[in-house]
Formats: sequence, C-alpha cells, structure tokens
Amino acid sequence: MNLRIFALRALAAAMLTLTSPGASHGEPARSLDVRKPAKELFGRISSPAAAMKAAAIGFYSRGCLAGGIALPITGKAWQVMRLSRNRNYGHPSLIRFIERLAEKVPTVGWRGLLVGDMAQARGGPMLTGHASHQVGLDADIWLTQMPNRELTREDREKMSAINMVARNRLDVDPKVWTPQHGSIIRLAAEDAASERIFVNAAIKKALCREAGGDRAWLRKVRPWYGHDHHFHVRMSCPVESPDCKPQDTPPQGDGCGADLDYWFSDEVLHRKPLLNCNQLIRRTDLARFQAYVGANSVLETFLDQQETHECRSNG
Repeated sequence: MNLRIFALRALAAAMLTLTSPGASHGEPARSLDVRKPAKELFGRISSPAAAMKAAAIGFYSRGCLAGGIALPITGKAWQVMRLSRNRNYGHPSLIRFIERLAEKVPTVGWRGLLVGDMAQARGGPMLTGHASHQVGLDADIWLTQMPNRELTREDREKMSAINMVARNRLDVDPKVWTPQHGSIIRLAAEDAASERIFVNAAIKKALCREAGGDRAWLRKVRPWYGHDHHFHVRMSCPVESPDCKPQDTPPQGDGCGADLDYWFSDEVLHRKPLLNCNQLIRRTDLARFQAYVGANSVLETFLDQQETHECRSNG
C-alpha cells in the first residue's frame, strides 16, 4: 500500500475515533459502527477534532477536516443560517476569509452576509445536500442581504433565500438582481485565498455583462447547476495542509461569451433530474461494505464513497 494513502487512512480513523460523541466531555469514547456509511459516521459527530492541528485532508468532495473551527453564529457583519444542521465549521483559512469578506461588504452597500452551509465539525460526507464541503474549504453565501436586526434561531431555520434567476433560466431576474449582488461576488473572487466561486450560469451571464473593463476576477467565477439563491466559495488548499488535493486551475479567459453557451442549451436547461447524492451513496455502500470487512471498512468507504460532484447538491 502506498505510504501516503496509508497515512491518510490512519488519519481518517483518528478523525472519527479521537473523540466520539461524549468523549470530549470526559465520558468514554463510544465505538463506531463500521457497518454504517461514512456520511452517517461523520454526520453524527457534533464536535471538531480540536486536539489535532488544523488541516484540510483530501479533495473537496472526498475528504475530511482536522482541527476545524466554528464560525460564530453572529458576527458584526454576518449571521449563520440553518443552525440545526451544525455546518458552520471550517479550516481557519475559510473562517478568516468570511471575516474579511464581511468587513468589506458594507463598502458596496450591504449590511452583512447570511452564511449558509460550510462543513461539518470534522468535515466528511454529509447526510443531505452536498457532495463537496468535506474538507472545510467551501462555504455557501446567500444572495440575500443580512437584515438590520439579529435573527432568532427560528428565523434562521424558516427564512428563505431569494432566487436570483428568471423563471426561464436564461438570465437573472431584474426584479431582484442588483449591482450590489455582482459587487459581493467580485469581492469574494478578488480575495487571493479564494480558488473558485460557483454561481448559476444566469448569474455568470449577468456578471459578464456588468463587469466593465477589469475582468480578470471573472476567471474564478464558474457556472454550475443550482446556485441560484447563493454563491459557493471554494478556498485554495492551504500551504499548511500538504494532504489537501487541489482542483485544477480554471481555464484561461473570463469564461464569458461562447464559453457560456453550453449552460443555456436544451441539454442543460431541460435535462433529466440526476440522482441525489444520498441515492448514489446508498446504491454503492452495499458492495463496498461487502468488499471491505473489518476495521478498514470505514476508512475505505471514507476515501471511496463519493465518486462525483455530478449530483443534485447545493454546492
């Protein structure tokens, strides 16, 4: 076995067993049921592996997070939404990015950010909603301005983000899209630590149209399915995380014009719904657990469970 892979698997085991629920409060660590899918093992652990040095491990859609930090649920210029999900964790570089962005948004006329899903306490695959967001370097930022009051926990569960895309999916909705929305996305893209910004293709079209002469930042802004209520920030692998697997750099150019044509084709606009992430996971779990019996089954599933980002996932 490759020594690097062995080390990653050993670290994954430590991530899951270092402090299982209760152990961080002085209780004995509970054994993990290796028969369960990795998404359930990671999803049920509510505390970070705080004793470990902060590290993003693996790829954005197949990895985990050591030493994760929770973004405070209320800051001077941000509020975290959907608190019941417990997905406001990230690598310190992601936390610093959100803090920087929140400081800048008032300069373009916004009171602050509404922050959606980041990562689970130890990263890893989620029970619902995402294929990525596994290594603590992804965050969803709502395209809805923070209200001028502190939201209650109930507000944060029930409030809906605003859809920026027109009903025909060909452009943004001029009734809700404003220049400030474009400015917020530009601020995120111009941050040196951000690697990609995912948005709906209709939003990318609007950004291309409104960008003006300085267009270098548009290269980072990539069209992707969904993302019509929020934009998805993906950070670059931190230097201090040698086991973080980077994504290929975006293609040269601003990604506008003919580069966007595919996203407005019938193939995309009227495509058949894909299986959601959980269906993909459930379908492959049985064979994988039959193949990997014993203590290593958790580790193998952790590394191999999610093969694709091509599933319905808000990010």
